[in-house]
Amino acid sequence: MSNIRFLRTFIAVARYGSFAAAAEKVALTQAAVSMQMQSLEDDLKRPLFDRVGRTNRLTSIGKQVLPQAERIVALYDSMRLTGLDDEIAGSVAIGAVDSAMGALASVVTELKGQYPRLDVRLFTGKALALAPQVEAGEIDAAVIVEMAGKTPASLNWTELYSEPLVAIGSPRSAPASAAEMLASRPFLRFDRAQRTGALIERALKHNRLAVNEFLELNSLEVIVELVRQDAGVSVVPLLEYGSWASDPALRVLPLAKNTPRRVVGMLERKIHDRHAVMRVVQERIRVRSHEIATPRKP
Repeated sequence: MSNIRFLRTFIAVARYGSFAAAAEKVALTQAAVSMQMQSLEDDLKRPLFDRVGRTNRLTSIGKQVLPQAERIVALYDSMRLTGLDDEIAGSVAIGAVDSAMGALASVVTELKGQYPRLDVRLFTGKALALAPQVEAGEIDAAVIVEMAGKTPASLNWTELYSEPLVAIGSPRSAPASAAEMLASRPFLRFDRAQRTGALIERALKHNRLAVNEFLELNSLEVIVELVRQDAGVSVVPLLEYGSWASDPALRVLPLAKNTPRRVVGMLERKIHDRHAVMRVVQERIRVRSHEIATPRKP
């Protein structure tokens, strides 16, 4: 299914803004990405990208094609689940960082209803602790924030979804812009020793945002609750399976469009006997993520 692979690559280029960045995400060379995109443009007889320096911006046609490509890939992923009932059984252990457990638990609950012989144990933990557990075989896989640097040779990393970083404050005192809000109120920072905290620090520097340091905490939920109480403001990932954007006790403001996003994926060993189960979990999370991103029209 080369066309499906080309569509996956197209989606990655659209998301990350260049052939080079997409190549790292889809495990191809930059030349292979360029060749695939040229073939896709030839098939569609339309230019999909404006090539400006090292960036590749979607043309107006590319912007129209992107949601269609995402729907096709999601449908194909769903089709691949057909006929796997006999393989989706037995015991499996999956870990997740706290902020990704909602996505994982939602999918596992659905799978348990469909595959009654499947026994899943879920564990929460920090990414720095879960990754060694996967490598040691103590758990079968972990849903974590993307690791910096290269994935260890014995492990596979599969991207599942990404989340934008946003500024949050209380509606009672939040100014009009993210920059004004962050500069005017005490800043509640997520733990810089964690991957999400390091990403938030990069985003602040990238956007040249000034903050008034107040507290550093290691729980996104605690930070959000303090913001609800108007104890301060923060920058957090807008959780894929969260409801913060519609929470009347929060003011959610976007950062610049080119702000780095938080990427969440699954880490598993290259050699283990639960690949069929992990493939189903991965694809269900992707399908659910697509449904959240493109809600049905009334």
